[in-house]
Amino acid sequence: MMRSMYSAVSGLKTHQTRMDVIGNNIANVNTVAFKSSSVTFSDILYQTTSNASGANATTGTGGVNAKQIGLGATAAATKVSITSAGASETTGNPFDIRLTDKNSTNFFIVNNGSENVFTRSGSFYVDGSGNLCMSSTGYTVMGWQVDETTGEIRKDTVSALRIMQEKNLTSAPEATTQATIAGVLDENDTDVKNDAGRVMNLNFYDNLGYQYTAKFAIKSTGTDGKYTVELTSVLDSNNKNIIADLNKQQIAQIFGNYDANATLGQYSLSKDYKYDSASNSYINKTTGEKFLINKATDNSTTFVGENGSKVSITEIFSGITTTIANNIKNGTNNYKVKLDTTTGQATVTGEQTSYDLEFDTSSGKFKSIGGENPSVMLNMGALSSGLINNNRNFQNITVDFSQCLNYENGGKSTIGADAGATDGKTGKGRKLGAMTGIFIDTSGRIYGTYDNGNTELLGQIAVAQFSNASGLEKVGESCYRTTLNSGEFDGIGVEISADGSSMTTGELEMSNVDLSSEFTSMITTQRGFQANSRVITTSDTLLEELVNLKR
Repeated sequence: MMRSMYSAVSGLKTHQTRMDVIGNNIANVNTVAFKSSSVTFSDILYQTTSNASGANATTGTGGVNAKQIGLGATAAATKVSITSAGASETTGNPFDIRLTDKNSTNFFIVNNGSENVFTRSGSFYVDGSGNLCMSSTGYTVMGWQVDETTGEIRKDTVSALRIMQEKNLTSAPEATTQATIAGVLDENDTDVKNDAGRVMNLNFYDNLGYQYTAKFAIKSTGTDGKYTVELTSVLDSNNKNIIADLNKQQIAQIFGNYDANATLGQYSLSKDYKYDSASNSYINKTTGEKFLINKATDNSTTFVGENGSKVSITEIFSGITTTIANNIKNGTNNYKVKLDTTTGQATVTGEQTSYDLEFDTSSGKFKSIGGENPSVMLNMGALSSGLINNNRNFQNITVDFSQCLNYENGGKSTIGADAGATDGKTGKGRKLGAMTGIFIDTSGRIYGTYDNGNTELLGQIAVAQFSNASGLEKVGESCYRTTLNSGEFDGIGVEISADGSSMTTGELEMSNVDLSSEFTSMITTQRGFQANSRVITTSDTLLEELVNLKR
């Protein structure tokens, strides 16, 4: 039989193999992260009919080359274009991730239940158990966990990334530890001058995430640039004042300096009364009736007139409220009133727990609070360390007053209290947070976002790199397995940003199949197959002629 026929048969087989590869490439033209393959041919072997001979100096003849006849072709190798990245496809899905390679070809590490395999297909989702998985196969995505001690990624043997496990669904509360008082305090503000003072509310959290409101009152002292700040109440979420049963000395353990006989206010006469120093009496301008100072009763809160009528201290003096009058009458918090027999003015004294707030009168800028600069401590820890309970659920709060100013603002004050340092974040405190979303950054770190403003690290997607990525074995389902020629996986992986590579969410890597190249290869393959077919038919014709020699 003719050698050419068998050589042509081998050519048919190799071109058929090449066509199989081209067909597979075209079939996967839209497969996510598919890598095209190509076939390389080589000749098989040769039959030597005459060996080569060297030149003969004696006879003067030259050398003769060997006579060899080839015996066909074979598919020498199937090469995967694994280092060539496909184009990107935008999906908008936050769990779709595209790998962008810099110096090395990177692979996601996924586990099929028995072993780790590798893929470039980053189409993921979160399954019912909270695991990040391949959407096509359910294989779990592998990565590194967070070290609970440090809160940082622990780069150890990769494990399944269960990002939606129960402990990740909430973010722990944080107690407030800092607060800032800022804004303009106008000395002409009527609120600053009345008994209640200018009220500021500070909303803060304890260790358990419960919210409270500390109410402060800023009051004028009558001296330019000097005011007092006192803590009036601490309300819980049910609007109950939890320090209502504490006296002034106990409140001083929380906020302020205690003064047993502080001047709480000086009050002048109302427009309906005048004072007669000769008779030491207050005279009603309308009726002319006199009310002697020495005839006052109920701790000088009720005055008896010449005609036997009675008036309250609240009617004679402007600014003395019914609350103040009752405190004086009952001696609450050591309240007392002193009537000046020369001017007729009333001075109210009593227990007070407050800090002195002082401004620079030349610039209106903050000078000191309680003699300190720039802050004082709201010792909430004292409340839960014996004053009301021993739960120790409160943290002390550093209250910074350095941002407040003493300017004229049309009689309107803007001063207020906010939780947190001047940057608006540090020490602000938070309630218990519920997860609202998940995002993945360019280095593969997975973060959870919560409705209390927290962002917490949940894990990191690790990648694998190989010295010879083309040596990986395709196992189907867009996955690869290591071989002896690809290099081994160490079980730990690498961080993708180590060599400048990155991950992009909301995108997928498309197939790198080039249809123009595939169709061109298909044409040359078809022609090669046809040519080999012609060799067989021609060889057959020659054999037929040989047979026909004998008729």
